Parts: sequence; structure tokens; C-alpha cells
Amino acid sequence: MKKEENQTNVYNKKRMKKIIKTKNAPAPIGPYNQAILKGNLLFTSGQIAIDPSTGELKTDDIKTETKWVMENLKAVLNEAGMTFEHVLKSSIFLSDMNNFAAINQVYASYFNEENAPARETVEVARLPKDVNVEISIIASL
Repeated sequence: MKKEENQTNVYNKKRMKKIIKTKNAPAPIGPYNQAILKGNLLFTSGQIAIDPSTGELKTDDIKTETKWVMENLKAVLNEAGMTFEHVLKSSIFLSDMNNFAAINQVYASYFNEENAPARETVEVARLPKDVNVEISIIASL
């Protein structure tokens, strides 16, 4: 019986997920975590332009807002031992497609164009805290 119990424990450990938390990115504003690491895959929650040290929104202009979003993602990646080079896929949600070029300019500065991740960009009716952009990513070691 001990052998079966041991095999079950090994199986359960392999199925477990690791919660990624850092003080260098905003704390969740709901029942979710900043990111989940499962095996070699990292799934981040959407990040918005909140200064993690003050909790204040940084939405003065769309480029500044996007930079805050990317820096928050960078902090979560770093906590998981990754960089933007590990990103496989990103999802960009914006409240106004007219901001696409400005958001894309800042976003592009974080990636090497030759190995940039897959991506979708979607205009939505509204985002949390009425921000203009939210981005989530999937990365792999």
C-alpha cells in the first residue's frame, strides 16, 4: 500500500501548480494570482498600469500607461525566472483601437522582432478600473 500512496503523491505533485507572487507588480484586485507556473509554462493574469509601490493608476498618456503594463509583466516574468524572450503568446486588450499604434510602439520595444511571440489585439468595451490597455502573456522556460 505504501508504494501506491507514494505513486499517488508523486502524481499529485506533478499536477500541482506554483503560484507566482511579487511585490514588484500590482497585487491582484480580485480572486486570482499574478501568475501560475505549471511545469515549464507560465500563465500571467492581465496586467494594467498600476504602480505596485503606491497602488495608483498611471494613465496620464497611452505610452506611459503601456510602459507600466509591460514593466509589471516584466516583474512577474522575473519572479518566475523568465524574461520577455520566454514569451510565447500575448493578449492585448484595449479600449480604443485608435491607440493601437502607440501601444504597439511601446510593446515592440520589449521584444526582438525576429522572435516576437504570437499575439492578438482586441478592442473591448471596458477594462478594469477603466484603464486603456491590459496585457496578459503565456511564457515557457
